[in-house]
Amino acid sequence: MAVMNFNLTNNEKRVLQALSRHDRFSPDELVSPALSIEAAMQSAFLLAEKGLCEIRESLASVYTLTKEGEQYAEVGLPERQVISSITSPVSLSDLKKKFPPQMVGIALGWLRRKNWARIEGDMIIPSGKSETGDDEKLLAKLKEKPLTVELDIKKVPGNTDAEIIGNLIKRNLIEKIEKKTRTIAIIESGRALAAAGLTIEEEVAQLTSAIISGGEWKTARIRPYNIHTPVKPLFGAKIHPYQRLINEMRQIFLEMGFTEIKGDIVQGAFWNFDALFQPQDHPAREMQDTFHLDTECDLPEEYLRQVKEMHEKGGGISSGWGGKWSEEVARKQVLRTHTTAITIKYLAQHPDPPVKAFCIDRAYRREAIDPTHTPEFEQLEGVVMDKGVSFSNLLGCLKEFYQRMGFEEVRFRPGYFPYTEPSVEPEVYIESRGKWVELGGAGIFRKEVTQPLGIRYPVLAWGLGVSRVAMLRLGLKDLRELYQSDIEWLRKSTVL
Repeated sequence: MAVMNFNLTNNEKRVLQALSRHDRFSPDELVSPALSIEAAMQSAFLLAEKGLCEIRESLASVYTLTKEGEQYAEVGLPERQVISSITSPVSLSDLKKKFPPQMVGIALGWLRRKNWARIEGDMIIPSGKSETGDDEKLLAKLKEKPLTVELDIKKVPGNTDAEIIGNLIKRNLIEKIEKKTRTIAIIESGRALAAAGLTIEEEVAQLTSAIISGGEWKTARIRPYNIHTPVKPLFGAKIHPYQRLINEMRQIFLEMGFTEIKGDIVQGAFWNFDALFQPQDHPAREMQDTFHLDTECDLPEEYLRQVKEMHEKGGGISSGWGGKWSEEVARKQVLRTHTTAITIKYLAQHPDPPVKAFCIDRAYRREAIDPTHTPEFEQLEGVVMDKGVSFSNLLGCLKEFYQRMGFEEVRFRPGYFPYTEPSVEPEVYIESRGKWVELGGAGIFRKEVTQPLGIRYPVLAWGLGVSRVAMLRLGLKDLRELYQSDIEWLRKSTVL
């Protein structure tokens, strides 16, 4: 077997010579003064392609304590601290005098879960059984040294399994780092080639004008190159896919003759709720839907009397909501729950027709995070106000927008929204899913909304979910993928 048959570089020869001396090597063990770790691994991969060695990869999960985990490994988990401090029933109020309220809250849930205590009313009653748990044993082990688990976790020595580890990760007491290791081993063909003798010769890695003009290239050993080796991919800079989609939506409305408007994230309840004829005792104002701030703002004096009259008595066009409308409630500030707060304020400041405006920006609601909901989301809000505009104009405008976005089939079904009447929900047909998908809400502002603000003509209005459109266009099933720092997904995403 001749060396020239494989056309090895000097670095490949050095690696093969090293591999022939032992059964296997780690990348670090191949390093020498003449060979960096990068050059060693590059040569090892080339040797593997030529069938002279093999590279094995293994994945391990390394678990270490977080700062909070280190603290609890030292003094005990919250439930251990609490149960160790009581020998008889104790009231919750007395317990909170001994420990921070937040820690007590954490401990109570785990005391019940581990059956160390039960709670009856305001009393915590210990069960008398509180043996050292597997989670505590694991914390003690990790205090001594990190835990390394090869491949998937099936069972960890000491009665600690994936569930225990998972719970400690959820409690932010331990963290996991994936560690990939490689080993390089020579195989029979490589061993035979190394035994036949490998000579390290001076070689030319790059042709220069001096080598060519001097004729040295005729006798020099020129380092071989594999022209079939795939070129390393280059990823050019590009705008985030979600931002590109937002820019596309913005451009469509600008081309349709709309004016883009902006507004503050923090809004007074007056513009966010009251100006939209939303009653002050509406559930949406409660903490489960709205982020309330401990601040107040001034009220627009020119609209107060009319809005108060509309809420309490209906302003001559309805019965209103009754009761007493409170200026104090209207002064409270919130994180805007919709960008309608921006468009209604703009309409009040521009009561003369025609008005065509849109706002594409972020809104905030107290939502549990799941595949289709986040506390922050983008909304596309728009209004058209003019003499004689009708419901059919609204449907036509929305259909034009969605078709320009690439949704060929658009339909509308009746809907309900507190400040528009009539109201509809636009839907588009998604061929890949075989179903219609709702993408927002729209309607004509009720006179209870427009009349107190001095708006005399019909207002077509809509609020569309930007992230939902993005999920359909980008083929995502989880809304959270739009906000994750997944560099591979960003690199591979197409430029629309």
